[in-house]
Amino acid sequence: MLSPQMADNTPLLDSIASPIDLRKLPAEELDSLADEVRRTIIATAAVNGGHLAPHLGVVELTIALHYVYDTPNDLLIWDVGHQCYAHKLLTGRRERFCSVRKKGGLSGYPRPSESEYDAFGVGHSSTSISAALGMTVANDWLGNDRKVVAIIGDGAMTGGMAFEALAHAGHLGKDLLVVLNDNRMAISPNVGALSSYFSRLITAGIYTRAKEDIGSFMKRMLGEHVTRAASRLEQTVKGFLTPGTLFEQLGFRYVGPVDGHDLPTLTECFSNLRKLHGPVFFHVVTQKGKGYSFAEEDPQTYHGVAAFDITTGRFTPNSPPCPTFTEAFSQAALEAFRADSKVAAITAAMPTGTGLSTVAKEFPDRVYDVGICEEHAVTFAAGLAAQGMKPICAIYSTFLQRGFDQALHDVCLQRLPVVFAIDRAGAVGEDSPTQQGAFDLSFLRIIPHLTLLAPRDAQDLQRALAWALEQSGPVAIRYARGLAPRIGPADGRDISRAEILREGTDATFLGVGPCLAACLEAADALAREGISVGVVDARFVKPLDTAMLDRLSGGLIVTVEENTLLGGLGASVLEYYSQEGKFEGSGVRVKTLGFPDRFIDHATREEQLAEIGLDAPSLTRAVRAFVQHHSGHPVA
Repeated sequence: MLSPQMADNTPLLDSIASPIDLRKLPAEELDSLADEVRRTIIATAAVNGGHLAPHLGVVELTIALHYVYDTPNDLLIWDVGHQCYAHKLLTGRRERFCSVRKKGGLSGYPRPSESEYDAFGVGHSSTSISAALGMTVANDWLGNDRKVVAIIGDGAMTGGMAFEALAHAGHLGKDLLVVLNDNRMAISPNVGALSSYFSRLITAGIYTRAKEDIGSFMKRMLGEHVTRAASRLEQTVKGFLTPGTLFEQLGFRYVGPVDGHDLPTLTECFSNLRKLHGPVFFHVVTQKGKGYSFAEEDPQTYHGVAAFDITTGRFTPNSPPCPTFTEAFSQAALEAFRADSKVAAITAAMPTGTGLSTVAKEFPDRVYDVGICEEHAVTFAAGLAAQGMKPICAIYSTFLQRGFDQALHDVCLQRLPVVFAIDRAGAVGEDSPTQQGAFDLSFLRIIPHLTLLAPRDAQDLQRALAWALEQSGPVAIRYARGLAPRIGPADGRDISRAEILREGTDATFLGVGPCLAACLEAADALAREGISVGVVDARFVKPLDTAMLDRLSGGLIVTVEENTLLGGLGASVLEYYSQEGKFEGSGVRVKTLGFPDRFIDHATREEQLAEIGLDAPSLTRAVRAFVQHHSGHPVA
């Protein structure tokens, strides 16, 4: 598996402050360096958690790229970011690598502000070829002598944007190298005809035998005279048997497939490829989780990990007191499937992350994984709904951004009964700003005909899903990452309207989602200071429960949401009061709390909420100051 340390026990990795140092190493030492890089990645992930298996699969590929290409003058564009740990270790960030994904530490993704070697910021899939092509065209126009390489995983190749870029690149004919990291797996196993196409790798033996058979046949029939017809026939057979035909038709020169863990072969190939002109597609076959037996055997489980024991592969024991929102959704979806044969579900390459893998085990014919194709997922759901099905489209908040036009045009314009189950809404923790679910309330609230709600706990989520599946139009349910503790009594809930969780006379928290737990905690703290603060679960962001807003319109209101303040719950409350003339003489005053107008950096979810003022101590301070400033304006 991993080779022993150097004979003198001096780690090679310690001597590499940049790729310049890497290029000074003899080629025969690169395999030992790869072993050290893997050990470092495994040791860090065991403590910090985060992505593991995908990083382990590209160690040799990363070393070979930096060994041959003149980075940072030459540009490496990584897709998604799940492949960048070896890259970070080789580009001057070794000493800080233990801080990856920690507050104030290195990002788990490529980030231009972090290093000049991170040529382009990524986090969402299938963007590398488009960005690399743009950089190639720009450098040609500006007269810069730079090579550009896009490294894309086979899972990302299921995204339509990748093929849009390939078609454009082939048309332009620019010098661009696209490296396909083919490990036959994105996060969960890849799906679709394209994935199957990549998986059917053609060995040299098959093509050689076919070519020899045709040659023998021609020689028997025509002697030693090889006619043009024979040559055309050979090319036809080659087209059927080699996996590069598609890319050649798009205007690329196809090379591969080659072993992505064979450093001598990789460095030789890259040395040759660097000299070629025009678009080139280099197909590299790797093993996800390479070098760590547990990740090799179960790359899906070890794609993204919590802290674990390196020796046993066991994750740190954790006995949560309550289910996660994802688990609550999964159970509710399972019950819906059992009750109604018209219910179906769609995921965009995230069956485990969304909780649908559990449902798929019992109902495999009604759970559809469409690959990394959020736009298709939404319109596919619209098609199901148009013919009488009840589709649940389960997508992370940050990825639903890609399906905005389809949600607006294909679902909501036609008032089709699609249920959007939006996981990872709000603060999501240690992943980069690209993964934060900070915008869905805002971009969904502007769409006509869409009902939008945010359940506060597991009971609310389960009831909300059952309610949504009975509606005649589109419904979006957004919920947070992490635990879903019970907030308020379980009995007597009316999921179709706002709910008072605590009465108050001095001010009222009006919130949605799990942040209501912090509101209740803050209200308790304020009560000990003699300040009476109520707590109301708005539940719906669209349409608002205007009867509840009218009841609260005589006093101080503090809206709380895990969403940007631009266009979210607070904005909608302000809009309602303004349109109804409630600010004119009624005494209503509104303070809005939520995500600021900036991207939220990586940290734990708890650290992020504290940073932006949505934890209980911050809410306590905000309301105390608000009440003191507007004393004499009690809540009705």
